[in-house]
Amino acid sequence: MTWLPVIGLEIHVQLSTQSKIFSGADNDYGGTPNSKACAIDLGLPGVLPVLNQNAVRMAIKFGLAIGAKINNTSIFDRKNYFYPDLPKGYQISQFETPIVGKGEIQIEGASGEKIKVRITRAHLEEDAGKSTHDLFDGETAIDLNRTGTPLLEIVSEPDLYSAQDAATYFKTIQELVKYLKICDGDLSKGSMRCDANVSIRRSQDTQLGERTEIKNINSFKFVEQAINSEIQRQIETLEAGKKIVRETRLYDEVTNETRSMRSKEASQDYRYFPDPDLLPLHVSEALIETIKSELPELAEEKKLRFIKEFQLDDYDASLISKEIDLATYFEKAVAHCGEPKLAANWIITDLYAKLNRDNLDIKDSLVTPQMLAQVILKIKDQTLSSKTAKTLFDSLWESPGEPSERIQELGLQQIDDSSELSLIVDKVLNENPEQLQQLKNGKSKVLGYFVGLVMKETKGKANPQKVNELIHASIE
Repeated sequence: MTWLPVIGLEIHVQLSTQSKIFSGADNDYGGTPNSKACAIDLGLPGVLPVLNQNAVRMAIKFGLAIGAKINNTSIFDRKNYFYPDLPKGYQISQFETPIVGKGEIQIEGASGEKIKVRITRAHLEEDAGKSTHDLFDGETAIDLNRTGTPLLEIVSEPDLYSAQDAATYFKTIQELVKYLKICDGDLSKGSMRCDANVSIRRSQDTQLGERTEIKNINSFKFVEQAINSEIQRQIETLEAGKKIVRETRLYDEVTNETRSMRSKEASQDYRYFPDPDLLPLHVSEALIETIKSELPELAEEKKLRFIKEFQLDDYDASLISKEIDLATYFEKAVAHCGEPKLAANWIITDLYAKLNRDNLDIKDSLVTPQMLAQVILKIKDQTLSSKTAKTLFDSLWESPGEPSERIQELGLQQIDDSSELSLIVDKVLNENPEQLQQLKNGKSKVLGYFVGLVMKETKGKANPQKVNELIHASIE
């Protein structure tokens, strides 16, 4: 029997505001436990929430980027439930009237096809605190620093049919919010996490099966693993003649299993009602238009422009445009050297390798776009060979400085002097009579062998073009 999975994601994005959504408390990550929660976050008697305007603007920016309707009026509700790290006994959220309505995002599926993922809504809400279970023996510790952090919850329709595509969609949302600079997208810090709603149905059925919700998944790898594990569990359950119970589950990455957490609540269980301390949020068309004018060029638009303007191939343009800071770095380098293809090659190979090795973001690159441009220009004017250019790049990475001065310090100038190179070429040819005869007999591949020997003798500083010319002249 063929089973088809059906998946929808609820993605929680922590907005990069300076203060929390309803208070002036610091919204930075970390800090001493319970040092960043104020009286408003704790819901102490006599305090009133005040909505953070920047959080509203960020939500609107996201909505416009996905082509969604921005609701001119939205309402904040109280979502009532008990949990130790929810000090007020309710969460301020949006239910029936969210700020962002229906939109969509397109992703590339695992088989290469384009998949349209419909987004039902995106609403603003406050985050809860954090429960820690391993600090004290047999006790749970509560850290309320995260309480009141502004969240944008992005809810998709069940338009995903594989765990891999779900992970791709999660990654696409991450890339978008980073592009918009509304979230740093750092999963290791909890800046983004998602809940996965998973069901399966027989291939011939049209009705969706009963779903379960996997809570608080915080990596692309775990999204894929958790969903695949839950799909397999549901298949085994149904094929054993049992029913799927609608419930909330947790993913255990150690055992690669999902386990039951609690029965799944319905919306009425939360007793939603409009928060009496917050007036309805009214967003003017003028504000929407202002925010629309501030939207950056998005990744797909930038990719197409890079292909047209810089003649990059699809692969390079996709990589370069995927992150806004990387795309900005590329354009700055091109502006200084005028060599887009060379700049893309250096970024994708050498720069990527260094960033990954040192676990750095592009904005923290030790080689600036201007420095990379100078390296490229020194190759173009034949001051450097490809090999010595890499030596220079490595040196600049370890100790940033002015490229021209560093070339002089390291003695990296390319050797162009024909008389100097002729002596080295003659030496190499004379020391390899067998290979020389092969070259004279028309075995052209041997030429590369001799060029390599000359480059070795000169520590990569010989002009390869000039070396080729001298070798040809010697055997004619």
